[in-house]
Amino acid sequence: MGKNWVLQRKRDHYYRMAKLENYRSRASYKLKQINQKFHLIRSGDRVIDLGSSPGGWSQVAAELVGENGAVISVDIDPMKPIKGVKFIQGDMLLQETVDKVVAIAEGKVDAVISDMSPNISGHYSYDQARSVELAEMAVMTAEKLLKPGGNFVVKVFQGDMFPDYLKIVRQRFAMVKVYSPKASRAASSEVYVVCKGYQPLNQSR
Repeated sequence: MGKNWVLQRKRDHYYRMAKLENYRSRASYKLKQINQKFHLIRSGDRVIDLGSSPGGWSQVAAELVGENGAVISVDIDPMKPIKGVKFIQGDMLLQETVDKVVAIAEGKVDAVISDMSPNISGHYSYDQARSVELAEMAVMTAEKLLKPGGNFVVKVFQGDMFPDYLKIVRQRFAMVKVYSPKASRAASSEVYVVCKGYQPLNQSR
């Protein structure tokens, strides 16, 4: 990690804001901006946050759902506790982790959110493929946990596999939009696929 990268990060507007406002990462502002535009999470909702560590999205989700809602966060890595958030350390590719989430959720949820990202190798085609793989896992999880009409948002790197991923989610949701929040770095290839109105496949048009 070079000195220039550290200096650039310290100058970053959203990085500084996160420090001032006690958010765990600049990514918190991405979810804030996504929700301001698309209203995916509302007061009283039950939300699953996939790939939650260090907790920036979970903090925002907990604020949005309020005391009458619930946030369940899942990550392979540990995460420090957040008030109002139940954390499960585990791999969502394993059935035992899915079973734990279902048990804690006590039924279907209103929204599934995912800011998961692969470990960057520097080989873009490989990183993009891994990003899509994670996004596919996220939509499979959403199918298991979302109530009909529920909402979903997932981060994906753009590339050759991206159009095929959009086809998958468009079969399952009434509305699908591709959105890049202002808090995303200008040089980043990441976008967020924002989905509303979950339609189980046996009910979709």
